[in-house]
Amino acid sequence: MTAEGFLEGRRLQMARGVLLQCIMGGYPPARFYGSDDGDLALVPDPAQIHRLPWSKPPRALAICDADELTGEHSNLSTRGQLKAVIARYAALGLAPVVATELEFFVFAANPDPTQPFQPPLGLDGRREDGHSAFSVSSNNGLRPFFSDVYECMAALGLPRDTFMHEMGVSQFEINLLHGDPLLLADQTLLFKHLLKEVALKHGLTVVCMAKPLAHTPGSSMHIHQSIVEIGSGRNVFSDEAGQPTATFRHFIGGQQACMADFTALFAPNVNSYQRLCHPFASPNNACWSHDNRAAGLRIPASSPAARRVENRLPGADANPYLAIAASLAAGLHGIENMLEPSEAIQGEFKVPDNLSLPCTLHAALERLKRSQLAKELFGNEFIEGYVASKTMELTSFFDEITPWERRVLAAQA
Repeated sequence: MTAEGFLEGRRLQMARGVLLQCIMGGYPPARFYGSDDGDLALVPDPAQIHRLPWSKPPRALAICDADELTGEHSNLSTRGQLKAVIARYAALGLAPVVATELEFFVFAANPDPTQPFQPPLGLDGRREDGHSAFSVSSNNGLRPFFSDVYECMAALGLPRDTFMHEMGVSQFEINLLHGDPLLLADQTLLFKHLLKEVALKHGLTVVCMAKPLAHTPGSSMHIHQSIVEIGSGRNVFSDEAGQPTATFRHFIGGQQACMADFTALFAPNVNSYQRLCHPFASPNNACWSHDNRAAGLRIPASSPAARRVENRLPGADANPYLAIAASLAAGLHGIENMLEPSEAIQGEFKVPDNLSLPCTLHAALERLKRSQLAKELFGNEFIEGYVASKTMELTSFFDEITPWERRVLAAQA
């Protein structure tokens, strides 16, 4: 839209079906988004209008809500779903607080998708080989890229906590500062967009797939969650003596009760399960633990005021609005129904059958499709439309024969 049209308040409308467009570009049958495929209104959030510092000529980006023409939030909108979950907490006098940790890979340009990703050439003319985890070395030659990223983050008003080199080859992590869940989802979305745009300027490729390289750790989007009282700001996970509260236990119990049903919301792509089925501190379970990274729900070491629950299931490929909404909705379900968690686990452990999670997209979608709880929390329209769109993507994946199949199976027939 032109700047003039935007400033005049011209309304931008979009077909409802676009919210269920699959990643290949197609759509499920029209019955999943209203047979008329009528319009939605895109309503910009005044706090989320940004001039894009990397764009020449200058452009701006406005994050919008997708609303029905009657004014209500569309049930198909993941941002609307998150706002609805936050409102349910507010009705109880509570406000969730979250932070996201996003991991990503920075690769050399990859014009041929049949070829594996490679790290960029370093300052010594070599490519990183995997020995740089948590290193302070700048031999990878990415300092100009990251300097540009920092400048663009400042221009967009994105506060940053820490950056670090992660375990994978040319893999990095950012921790965003904790705050309002909607704000953090917006910031996570903006940051991923920023990364990819700045990378293109530098002849690089940023990849937020869950598992872009074999035999290498995948990329997560861990979600840290706590709840405070509206007004006092007191963390309701800790009592006056600094001990865990019943609300804390119930929140964990709700997360455990919902994680298997919600796995497809946290791990939305075929590739998501490559990360979960070859875990490098990426647990595919609903166990909980004090500071054990093998548990899907980890309680980081902290002061009582900062007591929180870390959901380690979502990958970097997850929709931040939907993943945060699903995680918070699960915790609220536990609070409202006073669900008790299992016993905490420590050290090496075997995952009980009742706390294991689906390990393929097909299994996760089947679980979500049968989940009455998911439909109660997010509505039939959203869950059925989401499953329909993701089933199209899964079918498209099965329409291709992989190099592994040709290499290994062709001689066996």
